[in-house]
Amino acid sequence: MTGIEKTVTNRSGAGALVLCAILFCLCACTEDASYTAGVWYRRSDFDGVARTDAAGFTIGNKGYICGGYNGKTTRLADTWEYDIDNDWWTQRADMPGTVRNAATGFPVGNKGYITTGYNPDQKYLADTWEYDPETNTWRQMDDFKGGARYYALGFGIDNYGYVGTGYNDNYLKDFYRFDPTAAAGSQWTIVNGFGGQKRQGATAFVIDGKAYVCGGQNNNSDVSDFWRFDPSAATPWTQLRDIANTSDDDYDDDYTSIVRSYGVSFVIDGKAYLTLGSTAGGSYYSNYWIYDPETDLWEGDDLTAFEGSTRIHAVCFSTGIRGIIATGGSGSSSYFDDTWELKPYEYEEE
Repeated sequence: MTGIEKTVTNRSGAGALVLCAILFCLCACTEDASYTAGVWYRRSDFDGVARTDAAGFTIGNKGYICGGYNGKTTRLADTWEYDIDNDWWTQRADMPGTVRNAATGFPVGNKGYITTGYNPDQKYLADTWEYDPETNTWRQMDDFKGGARYYALGFGIDNYGYVGTGYNDNYLKDFYRFDPTAAAGSQWTIVNGFGGQKRQGATAFVIDGKAYVCGGQNNNSDVSDFWRFDPSAATPWTQLRDIANTSDDDYDDDYTSIVRSYGVSFVIDGKAYLTLGSTAGGSYYSNYWIYDPETDLWEGDDLTAFEGSTRIHAVCFSTGIRGIIATGGSGSSSYFDDTWELKPYEYEEE
């Protein structure tokens, strides 16, 4: 006999009726409550000035932000380290060379790299810099072989970095591999086979040694083709299902808002989370989508929208078990310094 049953049995008939009514109301409220998956937690604000268009990379449990634009100075060169486990920021050595925004960053091993970008005096940039967090020093590497550009895409897999796409008065779709151990003058080599559309402002995520390239815009239109890059395969590029409702099957009937530019993506437990960004028409997104590489399918129903201000050009840190978003901008005058983390297995009542 349960505690509730004992209580009802030992009370008068009227008392039992009251208790039953209370239990009925509680059950009804629980059944009627509506929940969405994922809870966004605000973390320690970024200690630097609010900015958009910074570059970033993740090494172990540390995230790094460098450069960007705050609407007041020409461009920025300061570098900041975020301790993901302890939730605090530390300023590190400024990046040498030309100050910039719209650069791309990626990790290789225990070092980070920043290349390309934009400066209003020199316009598009191609120089590449290596950051060593152990010594807090920067070292110049070979210029990006694909040429100067901004809003390129970068990611690291094992011992190499990969950079491609972007814009330099023309939309681009080339890709190059970066080997930081190669002799000066031979650190970049071309990677052929990407059959996708030209684009700028795309995002990429890496799962089990494979990179996935999605989003971006081309000629003021959203790009919906979706690609997997496997550097160990004889044919490294594979086109996956489009991220829009373009098929005759019903699996993508709800694919109404995956495509976007200047969004961010991170990986938690073998699945990717894509959020923020905007359409080519200028509409901002706060929703997020989950991608499962085992099924090549996206899920976007009943997920909790990002709880900070909608934005583009944010930086994200992805450890494989945690995803962090910081900075970014909205319009031409709103710049952000907040930091957020998604806990995807928790639920929030609507």
